[in-house]
Amino acid sequence: MTGRVRIRPAEPADVPLVLSLIRELAEYERAATRVTGTEELLFEALFGAHPVAESVVADMTEEHASPEPAPSFEPVGFALFFTTFSTWLCRPGIYLEDLYVRPAHRRSGIGRLLLTHVARVAVERGCGRLDWSALSWNTPALEFYRALGAERMDDWSGLRLEGESLERVAGERIAHP
Repeated sequence: MTGRVRIRPAEPADVPLVLSLIRELAEYERAATRVTGTEELLFEALFGAHPVAESVVADMTEEHASPEPAPSFEPVGFALFFTTFSTWLCRPGIYLEDLYVRPAHRRSGIGRLLLTHVARVAVERGCGRLDWSALSWNTPALEFYRALGAERMDDWSGLRLEGESLERVAGERIAHP
């Protein structure tokens, strides 16, 4: 399928779509059972009283020879990101949590359009960096990012507390010396 692509901010009505794309990404990343978020939680994160993340959707429409009927857009991918802060730069940054393009539309430039959009947001907001992670086995993604000039951060190890471990650490009593 070839056509026109638009990158647009996600709207509240897109929450079910974005969550379905998150689930597709998790399936691709062999972690489908780890998606426990709900539409309500995603809505609150993106559009609630204190939004903590943003999302954009990539839509594609088929090229028509005539302007009638109005084109209909098919969602083909998304990106989800949030603001970070670099103490070394003393400037904000953006962390790209997810970038996903449906398999039928990969290698068509949509991933690059999504990443370019998020990079543009970072520059417009005066951010000093754009960070993200990729699975070490995801060779197509790593090659794509390397071709764009992204640096692999081999000296850094990603760490995480979640679930019971997070609860346990949060509940520890802190002894003051």
